[in-house]
Amino acid sequence: MPSRPASPAPTGAPGAAATAHKAGKYLVFRLGTESYGVSILGIQEIRFYEPPTRIAGSPPHVLGVFDLRGASIPVIDLRACLGLAPHFDAGTVTVVANPDGRQTVGLVVDSVSDVVELQAGHFRQMPSLGEQGSTPYVTGLASTTQEGLERTLLLLDLPRLLTVHAPRA
Repeated sequence: MPSRPASPAPTGAPGAAATAHKAGKYLVFRLGTESYGVSILGIQEIRFYEPPTRIAGSPPHVLGVFDLRGASIPVIDLRACLGLAPHFDAGTVTVVANPDGRQTVGLVVDSVSDVVELQAGHFRQMPSLGEQGSTPYVTGLASTTQEGLERTLLLLDLPRLLTVHAPRA
């Protein structure tokens, strides 16, 4: 697969800091049956999935490391970070990202579908899921229409997710 190189809407679950999603381009990928979106800013490339080199003692969501032009990059399974069962098939890809400018990581997802342009009117606030339904990384929703079909994207706060799940450089 080849490399693919604002009005805020407050979102967030109760007890979590609100995240403002900005109009712009979002990379859309799938985990299971759901579509997720992350800002395209900080996405460096998309690669076919190759099993990384395992590192003994690493957390379950860290699959290992791979070499990216001479640098060792940690590979994180987004399914594990979000509490989903492992799944790897021919469509599995690694999204190379550096969303906060501090550390480049590989994010394993089921597949990448497209890049969409989201405007202020597309964003929806994340509904409260009750005290037990904390969604610290899914910080909002976006509704889009593609080829006459409406779809809902779960918007991830990638820097927040990586603050918790990325190995320290």
